[in-house]
Amino acid sequence: MPRKKKNKKVNKTKKLKKIKGLKLKSNIKVPEKKNLVSGQEEKPEIKKVKKQQTEKRVYNLKDFVVYPKHGVGKITSIEKAKIGDIDIQFYKILVEKEKLTLTVPINQQSKLRPIATINQINKCVSILKTKPKIKRTMWSRRAQEYDQKINSGKIYELAEVVKDLNKNTDIIADQSYSERQLFEKAYERLKSEFEAVLKVSPEEVQKKMDKALGRTKISEQMV
Repeated sequence: MPRKKKNKKVNKTKKLKKIKGLKLKSNIKVPEKKNLVSGQEEKPEIKKVKKQQTEKRVYNLKDFVVYPKHGVGKITSIEKAKIGDIDIQFYKILVEKEKLTLTVPINQQSKLRPIATINQINKCVSILKTKPKIKRTMWSRRAQEYDQKINSGKIYELAEVVKDLNKNTDIIADQSYSERQLFEKAYERLKSEFEAVLKVSPEEVQKKMDKALGRTKISEQMV
């Protein structure tokens, strides 16, 4: 009987040593509570995300603007009209490439955007210099995507369409009819914005774009 009691004491001391050893080896750090106010933790500061400005932009006569579905236009007049009891002010915008005049109410001008900056034009030139993306999807789906990009009014997407549909050649056989149509539509839209921003002749703009696309190499070889 006395032997058993000794064994129990030995076992208890071993267990205590193990527990102490575990406590000493523990590397778990408990984060300290900071900025305590009246025994409560301070709530983390929530930063509000700044929303894009929705203020009305004021355009002036002879300003160039971009209407997504029609491209670059010029404000020819700012007029007023009365419909019922409501006075409406609107822009008259001439899209010269399409020989079209648009009437855009000032309170619906979210559809308009100002023409690109010089930096954006330079970025477009960089996009035109990159290799076209080769997609394996059906042409009907790709054509729909290209058309949406053209009508988005976003200049970088327009540049991507021109770059992707560029064949580095003017030979009609190298492109299907629908491909060529979309390419020409995107090319002319981009070209007209280049002209409005750079304020140079259409010939100079074409040279700049064709050089970026690598189309000038073929014309030089044919001469």
